[in-house]
Amino acid sequence: MEILYRSTRGGETGVPASKAILNGLASDSGLYVPENMPNPDVQFKDLVGKPYTEVAYEVMSRFLTDFTEDELRNCIKNAYDEKFDTPEIAPLRKTGENTYFLELFHGATIAFKDMALSILPHLLTTAAKKNKVTDEIVILTATSGDTGKAALAGFADVPGTKIVVFYPKYGVSPVQEKQMVTQKGSNTCVVGITGNFDDAQTAVKKMFADHAMAEKLSEAGFRFSSANSINIGRLVPQIAYYVWAYVKLLENGTVSDGEKINIVVPTGNFGNILAAYYAKEIGLPVHKLICASNENKVLYDFFRTGKYDRRREFILTSSPSMDILISSNLERLIYSILGNDAEACAEKMKSLREEGYYEITEEQKEKLSDFCGYFCDMENTKKAIASLYSKEKYVIDTHTAVAADVYGRYRAETGDDRPAVIASTASPFKFTRSVIEALESVREMPGDIANMDDFDLADLLSEISGVPVPGAVEEIRTAPILHKKVVDAGDMPQAVYDFLGIQK
Repeated sequence: MEILYRSTRGGETGVPASKAILNGLASDSGLYVPENMPNPDVQFKDLVGKPYTEVAYEVMSRFLTDFTEDELRNCIKNAYDEKFDTPEIAPLRKTGENTYFLELFHGATIAFKDMALSILPHLLTTAAKKNKVTDEIVILTATSGDTGKAALAGFADVPGTKIVVFYPKYGVSPVQEKQMVTQKGSNTCVVGITGNFDDAQTAVKKMFADHAMAEKLSEAGFRFSSANSINIGRLVPQIAYYVWAYVKLLENGTVSDGEKINIVVPTGNFGNILAAYYAKEIGLPVHKLICASNENKVLYDFFRTGKYDRRREFILTSSPSMDILISSNLERLIYSILGNDAEACAEKMKSLREEGYYEITEEQKEKLSDFCGYFCDMENTKKAIASLYSKEKYVIDTHTAVAADVYGRYRAETGDDRPAVIASTASPFKFTRSVIEALESVREMPGDIANMDDFDLADLLSEISGVPVPGAVEEIRTAPILHKKVVDAGDMPQAVYDFLGIQK
């Protein structure tokens, strides 16, 4: 079954997967979505005992139908290799009754973004060859903390590519920032901005839509593409790990074939939970998709009221990768619940852009029944980390803790105790200070924590958790700062021109 893609805003239809990946964002600023979902006929029981690479191929081949088997298998083989510190790639860790943490942080940058950004460079360069593209591809990316480093690691020194990453200078953890600003590679550029993630993301989208800028780049032999989850090449690999989790539950006897599970996802830009929704669309037996928000609870409010309203205070929290008020990937879900009406979807996005909000009808809200939303504040994030460590001696990061707390609320409210998979999206070593401060209530600590830097805290966390300090942290401990540029959001296009050596 051939799967073609169209824009959520109607400007493009019949686009092959490789071209959608290459473009990143549609020419009308919409997001690419499948014109039809693949047939829901994956035989999950037949995947029991297979390695992650086989499960990934089974899923991804259904969405990326213009890649040959050899092309796709080669991309998968090059992505999921020794860059991951476990052959399982994404282990399932059981805690308590019927609760499983899907550890998505075993890649090169210890965050879930590695699961897709390890393969995206291979998909993109393969797509460029398939479409006879000779321009150098400039990956333009905004990050709230994790995408940036994972994209940099994936694209560093990849021939025919350059990558520019923008991050909020005062809105990421010290480890996240140092991971980015120490990045090697002659084709890499990292720029801090004085605003927040939404400012960076909005400016990146404007650059994609700037036809004059595209023309200047083309004249100089460049073209933009994206490593953000707006790129369908980021989203499709994420579907695979939810299928993998279900296969592992079949394998260990937790569920029987066809038995439904719940999936809990800490959510900012909505890509990770949308991937779980797409997994359900191709047959994964899912009862509820539980959307976990932090105090920037725009998604929680949307699922409760049907009104998406970004006109609120932007809060810097201990789970910074979720500090987002404009959840870009929600547009793909909105398109679906509007009955694939691109004109109506474009109107909603225009309202969000110009007025700061949009609203759906009660009838449309009923189509969101697969989802439910909850939120967790910073105090309860700390309590979730402390509680799980106290019971299980298992340490989770702040984003995963938001999901753990939210799942507890869902379970208490509904009494639903079916097996649940919680997406564990980052290593606690990325957020050492917040994690150590959370553990102070249940574990005796040295008296000088306030004066310890994040690397001393990593050593302490290793001692507490019994887990070695990850290589991703060790390698930046003494690494030199290579990227020092900081600009206002309005100056981001000039930063791109400067990096590429183009006169504006």
